[in-house]
Amino acid sequence: MASPCEVLIETADAATAARIGGIAAGEAARIERKFSRYRVDSVVTLLNESRGRPVAVDDETAALIAFAKHCHELSGGAFDVTSGVLRKLWRFDGTNRVPSAAEVEALRPLIGFGRLTWTPPRLTVPEGMEIDFGGIGKEYAVDRALALATQGFAGAVLVNFGGDLAANRAPATGPWAVGVERPGTDREARLVLDLKGGGLATSGDTRRFIERDGVRYGHILDVRTGWPVQGAPRSVTVAAGTCVEAGLLATLAMLEGAGAEEFLEGQGVTHWCLR
Repeated sequence: MASPCEVLIETADAATAARIGGIAAGEAARIERKFSRYRVDSVVTLLNESRGRPVAVDDETAALIAFAKHCHELSGGAFDVTSGVLRKLWRFDGTNRVPSAAEVEALRPLIGFGRLTWTPPRLTVPEGMEIDFGGIGKEYAVDRALALATQGFAGAVLVNFGGDLAANRAPATGPWAVGVERPGTDREARLVLDLKGGGLATSGDTRRFIERDGVRYGHILDVRTGWPVQGAPRSVTVAAGTCVEAGLLATLAMLEGAGAEEFLEGQGVTHWCLR
């Protein structure tokens, strides 16, 4: 998951805790192996290296592709799993290089979910294009790990993968206390939220950004332009029924830029925006 991960379990039995923690960790590792763009043996790499040939995918991958298509349509094209090629220009690796407008424009023909051919169960990725489930993968892993960890276990469980989390219910002692970092700090809580159950996800540019000539470029890119979104809050946290739902709404809000709060208010979801 490329981030600190933890599983909190309401039990006094060490063997039970180890078993449930192992289930969650195993599911996270499975999803990482299957969908990471950094692994040569992943489904994503197979699709990205297919060179325009149709590839038949399994049911789980098909469900993620269908969900990505839904997200693309819901966002008016702002959320797009084909945006991965932009990382060739926008690295956010500690350097302050900002690509030229010509470089960005040269990649834009390689972006767009509509350029894929999705005829379930076959997906055709045109040569030069890439898909990347990074925008939904970690949240999906949280929900899957929680579902498996709580099978046959009546206690409270919270799964937290890099600040995106979900809980089945609150412990007997009261709600889970979840900190939301103050933008620009390291593990300093700006807010402490009481979570009784459901998903909670945060999207923002606290750690991944470029500053050049007085301009801050966050890592959340608008695929419709190829450039970082401007005017958005430093972080957006959303509470929803699942981590996937919370993560999607947080990301869509960030993509609205200065209109993030208005978007979330229109969705009628519980949220917190920090600037």
